[in-house]
Amino acid sequence: MDRTADATASGLRGWKIGLIGTGRMGAPMARNLHRAGAEMHLYSRSPGKIAPLTAEGMQGEDSPAALTRAVGPGGVIIAVVTDTPGVENILYREDGILSAMREGQYFIDMGTTSAIETARFARDVAARGGHYMDAPVSGGEIGARKGDLSVMAGAEDTVFRHLLPILHVLGGNITHMGGIGTGQIAKAANQAIVGMTIDAVAEAIALAKAGGIEPARLRQALMGGFATSRILDLHGQRIADGDFTPGAQATIQRKDIAQALELARHLKLDLPGLSANLALWDKLIEKGDGGLDHSALFRLFDPDEGSE
Repeated sequence: MDRTADATASGLRGWKIGLIGTGRMGAPMARNLHRAGAEMHLYSRSPGKIAPLTAEGMQGEDSPAALTRAVGPGGVIIAVVTDTPGVENILYREDGILSAMREGQYFIDMGTTSAIETARFARDVAARGGHYMDAPVSGGEIGARKGDLSVMAGAEDTVFRHLLPILHVLGGNITHMGGIGTGQIAKAANQAIVGMTIDAVAEAIALAKAGGIEPARLRQALMGGFATSRILDLHGQRIADGDFTPGAQATIQRKDIAQALELARHLKLDLPGLSANLALWDKLIEKGDGGLDHSALFRLFDPDEGSE
């Protein structure tokens, strides 16, 4: 169900929210928060990405520090950036968030970030008197537009409860996983399932195609049985159509799998399937397909492409 029509009922009037990162996910998230009544301040490394949003009544800022000052006491800063170095940059650079953060402000990391580094980020935000929540999401650009993302939140109970009205605007399936860092641990598990399931779907379709079955026909048959999944539904369709226009790029999927393996090593856990999956993403990127959608993993196995 599209939740955006009900966004104003969530009541964010009076909230001042700064959002950093207005790409495929961040821009629709900013729109939903704005529709819900929040005063929105935006920052992006690419100022052109902000222009359509400022035309809708949101305010652009020229640095993370300026954004932090703009939301003021009790304000909320949301990061929707690509990776762990991106979060580190907006926090620690000379004109970063920490240089301007004041007591009582809130920082939400909604990207897919290292759970190990999250602990350090949270300590430094707390040292400035701020509150930290890691709340990575799943559901992609479609979920961001509809406001029905799955949100995996890691935070103290009081912080989670305070920020829940924001999460209700952005997500439909919101789970408080536990303390700081648990949201990112849950997202690592999510990405492990996504990465390995894309491989399973890609290899199965390649097997059937080599045996003379059209990918679309196989997908139709499997959607009615035990092998059905969201990935078979969406990515199986992309494979059948041969359309690998990026939604989530293969390079990002590779980053997430590497991050999950880093966490596994930190926890002294051996995950051989995930290690093998990482090697496939590396092979796809070496093939020159890293900029395609992650469903393009099929191209490693497609009998029409020729596999090594």
